[in-house]
Amino acid sequence: MSEGIWGYPPASGYQTGTDLIGFKVEATDGSIGKIDKHSDDVGAAHLVVDTGAWIFGKHVLLPAGTITRIDTAERKVYVDRTKDEIKDAPEFDRDKHTGDPGYLEQLGKYYGQHM
Repeated sequence: MSEGIWGYPPASGYQTGTDLIGFKVEATDGSIGKIDKHSDDVGAAHLVVDTGAWIFGKHVLLPAGTITRIDTAERKVYVDRTKDEIKDAPEFDRDKHTGDPGYLEQLGKYYGQHM
């Protein structure tokens, strides 16, 4: 698992305490949805994205290390993954996976292999 996958990259422009809820999320090949929740937890920072109709209204969890840039003026977060990479990630079930270190490890391995 990549060491930096669970932390906001310094070049992303993220500042602790910034509320990202409602920001649009842009993959390398288009929009994937809006941020429903985000975490600053050390070693587990992430975004929960509501994909709306894109992948049938599912939520996906993206490690903070996938963020390349945050545009606060446009209210957009850019990630360095394609829509297919995000769609094919292990499914996020809010009731089962919130706070589950095993799920975070599985997800970290998935996204780490695509770095």
